Amino acid sequence: MLPFFTSSHHTKTVSHTIHSFHFSSLSFSIFCWKRTMRTQLKKISKSPWTKLVVRKWLNMKENNDKLHSNSDYYIAERWWMESSNRLKHSVPGKEALPISDTLNLRMFVGTWNVGGKSPDENLDLRDWLKLSSRAEIYVIGFQEIIALNAGNVLGPEDNGPASKWLNLIHKALNPKDDMIIEEQVQNQEERSMNCKARMSSLSKWLCLEEELLESEEFGDMINNKVHRSGDDDEKKQGYCLVGSKQMVGIYLCVWVREDLCKHVSNFKVSCVGRGIMGYLGNKGSISISMTLYQTSFCFVCTHLASGEKDGDEVRRNLDVSEILKKTKFSHSFKPLSHHHHNPLLSPETILKHNKIIWLGDLNYRLASGYGDTHELLKKNDWHSLLERDQLRIEQRAGRVFKEWKEGKIYFAPTYKYLDNSDQYVAQTSKSKENRRTPAWCDRILWKGEGIEQLWYVRGESKFSDHRPVYSLFSVQVDYLKCEKLITTTTSSSFATTTTSEISKSSCLPRSTITNAALSSSSSSSLSSSSAAKIQAGEQLLLLTRAHQSCVDIGFG
Repeated sequence: MLPFFTSSHHTKTVSHTIHSFHFSSLSFSIFCWKRTMRTQLKKISKSPWTKLVVRKWLNMKENNDKLHSNSDYYIAERWWMESSNRLKHSVPGKEALPISDTLNLRMFVGTWNVGGKSPDENLDLRDWLKLSSRAEIYVIGFQEIIALNAGNVLGPEDNGPASKWLNLIHKALNPKDDMIIEEQVQNQEERSMNCKARMSSLSKWLCLEEELLESEEFGDMINNKVHRSGDDDEKKQGYCLVGSKQMVGIYLCVWVREDLCKHVSNFKVSCVGRGIMGYLGNKGSISISMTLYQTSFCFVCTHLASGEKDGDEVRRNLDVSEILKKTKFSHSFKPLSHHHHNPLLSPETILKHNKIIWLGDLNYRLASGYGDTHELLKKNDWHSLLERDQLRIEQRAGRVFKEWKEGKIYFAPTYKYLDNSDQYVAQTSKSKENRRTPAWCDRILWKGEGIEQLWYVRGESKFSDHRPVYSLFSVQVDYLKCEKLITTTTSSSFATTTTSEISKSSCLPRSTITNAALSSSSSSSLSSSSAAKIQAGEQLLLLTRAHQSCVDIGFG
């Protein structure tokens, strides 16, 4: 029995020694393998994402592993999860590639010198704004919204008249005053009560009250929801104020249809004074810069130097030149590269914009020295009078507004009228000082591609000594669609196959346009770094497979 026990005990001891040797050998193999892995990983890449992968694999944690803001960590983490399943996919994803397209929008532009008169609540602007031909964009400029006396020019700015004009425009563009809304609410409540009564009596007989109350159609009737077609929705939509600015008597505001508000960005304003002493604001310009989708607009509302003496047109030419030179729009952030121009950055000057509208009281008169001016006025011979228009003479000579466009004028001179009258001052006044020769002072010009003028007319309001002028344009606006690029990589050959589809929605809404320059400028560096990470990932996968076989042999 003893030899048997001794033999059995000896067998157990040998078995235990063999297992201990295997365990020690296994521990030593794992230790060597860890050291080898660390050495190889240092050779592969020094970027932090590979270290994070290995720490995650070997369960090595650091204090800062609780929170990661580095997107590379998540790329590495997803890569490692897929490689543990023998790497069915490599770098995944759906990347949005922008492609350009165009929209045709209607833009209303109006200018009016209101002669320093403040409007009352009964003034109706709907005829001037021509709401029968509704536009998507409204650009409305005023001159002399306050009297240009010393107190208003040198003293604090009076914003009262500007608020009144703004309310009148809002009422005209959004005809939903409190009385109309209250009447609609009352009528809707009456219809709802009648509908409820009828349906309640019906449910007594059919026992379907709960089903009716829970049905979508009945719920829509109770809540007065009206399902309209796309065209009806477009007609019913209101307008929101993008922005406005006042400089003494000059006032400019821009409105867009509600559904376009989210696509407006980079709104900036610049003012240039050209009045008293060459810099006060009784004359000068307000310029508004904005981006709609991917198209930059600049609207310049001006009140230039007055006077009909010989040589006064030179002062007006100088005003235009100084406004173009001094108007600056600052960037919200500096461009990332000085060598590459980013189209999504808003332009710094007027002429750098895609589409420019110049409106206002430009004050160009009829050239003097013609004795038949009043005879031509009586005959309504606008064509002959326009040959003497200073703006056209100066423009043809290349002294102002070179390469700018203006539509054909078929309307009577807009200045100067008697108050609340259709008669010109020149037709009634006997004093030469007060006999202002009628002229087309109020004008609208444009510059840029993709602008077509549909009409160019004047209004007939007798509110001031000027008649309002307005124009309707068709403008082409560039916007981006998203092309979704789906990339799949197989483990056998790491070949890449792509499929793409076009999204119907706009690629850059308002919230992302301001950051588009950052993302676009970093796309090239991102693509190169992604390729480097894929290469490092392939090498890491080969190492893991090699060492995995060593571990399997050790445990075997």
